[in-house]
Amino acid sequence: MTIRMDNVGIVVEDLSAVIPFFVDLGLELEGRAMAEGEWAGRCTGLGDQRVEVAMMRTPDGHGRVELSRFLAPT
Repeated sequence: MTIRMDNVGIVVEDLSAVIPFFVDLGLELEGRAMAEGEWAGRCTGLGDQRVEVAMMRTPDGHGRVELSRFLAPT
């Protein structure tokens, strides 16, 4: 049986501690970035926000795990 995952978002407290865990599971770090401001808040409904994001890619290249660490709001 094949399971296909397109994108899953997980909120974490410490990106630097969590990224190696997902690497050990076979995912690859695709990139890190900051998402902030009103436009980002419109996506989540949280208003003005500041979020550090790490995007992890599954081994087949199709799925993504989006790790988010919220700096504001707390």
